[in-house]
Amino acid sequence: MEGPAGDSVCGKWRNGCGLYRDKLKDIFSWQLLKTIAMGQVLSLLICGTAGSCQYLADAGVETPMLQSFLNYALLLLTYTLALCTHKGDASFLKVLRTKWWKYLVMGLADVEANYTVVKAYQFTTLTSIQLLDCFVIPVLMVLSWIFLKTRYRPVHFVAVMVCLVGVGAMVGADIISGRDQGSTSDVVLGDGLVLLSSVLYAVSNLCQEHTVKNLSRVEFLGMMGLFGTLISGVQLAALEINAVKAIKWDLYICMLFAVYALCMYALYSFMPVVVKLTSATAVNLSLLTADLFSLFCGLLLFNYKFSVLYIISFVIIMMGFIMFNAIPTYALHGAAAQEAADPRPDHASDRLLAADGDARRTETGEAFTFL
Repeated sequence: MEGPAGDSVCGKWRNGCGLYRDKLKDIFSWQLLKTIAMGQVLSLLICGTAGSCQYLADAGVETPMLQSFLNYALLLLTYTLALCTHKGDASFLKVLRTKWWKYLVMGLADVEANYTVVKAYQFTTLTSIQLLDCFVIPVLMVLSWIFLKTRYRPVHFVAVMVCLVGVGAMVGADIISGRDQGSTSDVVLGDGLVLLSSVLYAVSNLCQEHTVKNLSRVEFLGMMGLFGTLISGVQLAALEINAVKAIKWDLYICMLFAVYALCMYALYSFMPVVVKLTSATAVNLSLLTADLFSLFCGLLLFNYKFSVLYIISFVIIMMGFIMFNAIPTYALHGAAAQEAADPRPDHASDRLLAADGDARRTETGEAFTFL
């Protein structure tokens, strides 16, 4: 009795985790290695934006909307103009006429997510921001479950927990090293801004995943450049015009703005490629290492104190990221989604057949109906 029962339990676990068909040699594939490498490129780009921001802050320049405006303007000058060359249903005028309000929502979410997280540094500490920033991952998983019909296996939830443990180790290292920067003028407001930015980032990333997997990367970036430029331009004129006038422009300041804008432009241009290859959730997991790259740069540039916990946290985060990407998620479509909504036991075998036949463990993103 123990043997069959044990086999049954192991079989259920393998089925739930997706290990019934994935061998170790298949897990560590070229696809996974490419995903890891591309994710770390994104982290390095974020590190570039963080470093340039730090130098700008040290120079007395705090203009987050101006910096965002430069990035969106670059997207406008490249991808929006490229979109204008498209014809037919993918033409700029057709997209603008039929989907303008949807891209307006996406642009608003993206601009305000960037703005609120930068404003949070004025009210709360770096530790709080690092911890609460992770809220974007569970929010994104819930939104993907609802709108993209993404279904996760147990190993994916374990992987997310492992990554969060790595973030905890990183925050602990910051505290030990005395790198708890930021302000404590209004911690509740600051923490609320971080949580708000996480929700907005989740909405923006969800829309991005759907668009690049089902429509066009150029369309997404082109419309994001158009509406991002308009929204950030209005906020810039309303909130930062005096701060911009107070900037003492010289070659050094101009170079810092250029580095920030180019890093952000490269990040926005490259991120849809990685999202299409994996998912928005996987990309956000890989971005958890961005703070570590910023720290390593800070060791050289800002004399940060080193702790072995930073290395440990990096290894833990990478382990969780590998676990998440090693086993693919799957999406329910058509009959499979309807059967999955039917809780009756006599439909269990039908749901299993539907999941294998009509919803073949494909990449997520095809069932979202927002656009």
